[in-house]
This record gives sequence, structure tokens and C-alpha cells, in this order.
Amino acid sequence: MTDFLNALVLLANFVLVPGLAYGAQLALGALGVTLVFGILRFANFAHGDLMAFGTMITILVTWWLQSLGVTLGPLPTALLALPVGMAGAVAFSLLADRAVFRFYRVRKAPAIVVVMASVGVMFMLNGIVRFAIGPDDQRFADGARFVIDARGWREMTGLAEALTIRLPVVITVVVAAAVVVWLFWFLQKTRMGKAMRAYSDNEDLALLSGINPERVVMVTWIIAASLATIAGTLYGLDKSFKPFTYFQLLLPIFAAAIVGGIGQPFGAIAGGFVIAFSEIILTYPFKRFLEYLGFSPESLVQLLSTEYKFAVSFVIMVIVLLIRPTGIFRGRVL
Repeated sequence: MTDFLNALVLLANFVLVPGLAYGAQLALGALGVTLVFGILRFANFAHGDLMAFGTMITILVTWWLQSLGVTLGPLPTALLALPVGMAGAVAFSLLADRAVFRFYRVRKAPAIVVVMASVGVMFMLNGIVRFAIGPDDQRFADGARFVIDARGWREMTGLAEALTIRLPVVITVVVAAAVVVWLFWFLQKTRMGKAMRAYSDNEDLALLSGINPERVVMVTWIIAASLATIAGTLYGLDKSFKPFTYFQLLLPIFAAAIVGGIGQPFGAIAGGFVIAFSEIILTYPFKRFLEYLGFSPESLVQLLSTEYKFAVSFVIMVIVLLIRPTGIFRGRVL
């Protein structure tokens, strides 16, 4: 029985807890992508670097607050700086829409043209972030490190395997849950949320109903940029901040949106967790887990090396596009 409990703790420590945190981060990122696609009708390839841009501002403000001795005690100071990062990302998004995307929207340019424009915005954001904060890893998490640490768990349970739950993981899950609840309340209950859904379903009919399209677009960018900054900051607190990593995150974020059904908020959340757990499970070595269950494998029992982590999301995305292009929740087809 003890070995079985150790096996469960091992699985929770290296699969379940990381999967919940990573899934929540991907879900928030995919929500921003799916909102832009559902309402503005193009795939925003700049979303990953928008996450990096908002997170960069949050980090810079965090460092400034830390230099002044301003902290949140056991909580990360980044939570105090997060609204400033969100405001910066929103300002850039609205500026980019006014300078770039609105030009093509007014002329009803094909979606592929707007996508290519978003690629240009992506490279510009990438350059700004690298110039401002550098290309290397930046760590900005402070406050308490653990909610449950290894020593406390072993003293409490007497098990050989120790469950550790870091504070950034708990913050990620709590903040993501609160943001998702607020977003669905906003989309379902508020006048602007209903206008956004109407505009997404039928643009011409929405315009005939008196909905202001420019206001819908503005609110969409505000929400998408805020979600990007929250997701990027939570990812940075959980791991670390490196601009190129956020560029790489674009693939699993798009995979999450497509798997769930692009344009469907529920699908973005489900897809985020599907992609996260798929990446972790397929790259986790199960040797110790099986040893606790009485087996004696000679290899690591690892289906894929961790270097192929992002390939998992790519393969899943391709399979979904081939078999069920509308995703789990029947979203729009790319």
C-alpha cells in the first residue's frame, strides 16, 4: 500500500500539478487567440510576443518596486505590477490595431493578408522585448516559494516520495480560474459581451442592430492583451522569463485553440489542458512510477524525449485538423 501511495504522489508531483499549472497558462493564452479569431476573424501570430511584451513591462515594474522595498510579503511583487503590464500590452495592441490591422479591416482584406501583417507585428514586438530586457533568462519571482514543501510532506505522511506544491502554481490555478469565471460572466451577462457574441456570429446583422463595430474591436483587443499579459506573467513566475520561449509557446497555444475549437472560449480552456497533459505525459519517464508498482523496467519508459515537447502539440494539432477541423466544441474552420 505504501508503494502505491508513493507512486500516486510521484505522479501528482511530476504530472498532475505541473499539468494543471501549464494547462491553465495555455488556456489563458488560447482564450486571447480564440477571441481575436472569433471576432476579428484572423489568427494573430503576434499573440505569443504580446505575452512577452506585457510580461516584460510587469518585470520592469516589479524590479522598480523591489528596489523601493515595496513587496506583497509572501506573495510575488509581480502581482502588484501586473496591472501596469496589462495596461502596456493593451496600449500597444490598440496602437497596432490603429496603425496596422484597421487598414486591412476597413478594406475587407483576405484573412491571410491580415495574418501576414500580424507576423510583421510579431517580429517588431520580438525585437522590442529583446532590446529592452535582453534575450537571456530573467527571474523575478519573490515571496514564499512553497505552499507544501518536501520536508513538511514527509513529516506529515512518512512517505518516501515528497509532494511539493510551489506558490506560483497555486497562484496560476487560482488566478486563471477567477479570470475564466469573470470572462464568461462578461460574455454572457453584460451588454458589451452580448454585442461581441452577436458580432462574432453575424457581423452584418450585428451592424444592422446598432452595434458599434469599433467599440467591439477595441474591447476585444483590451481583453486579449490583458489575457496575454496574465498568461505570460503566470508562466514567468512558474518557470522563468525568456523572450524566445514565448515565441515557442505560440505553437501549443494555437494547438490548444484549434483542438478545443477555434472561436469557442470553452474549447480554448479544454484544449489548453489537453495539450498540456499530452506534452507532459508523453515526455515523462515512468520508470520510478512502475518500480513502485512492482515492475522492473530497464529503460526510462519515456515515449518521447523532452526535446520533442513542442512537437507533441504540433502533431495533435495536425491530427485534429485532419480528422475534426472544427475541434471538440465545433468552432470555426481555419
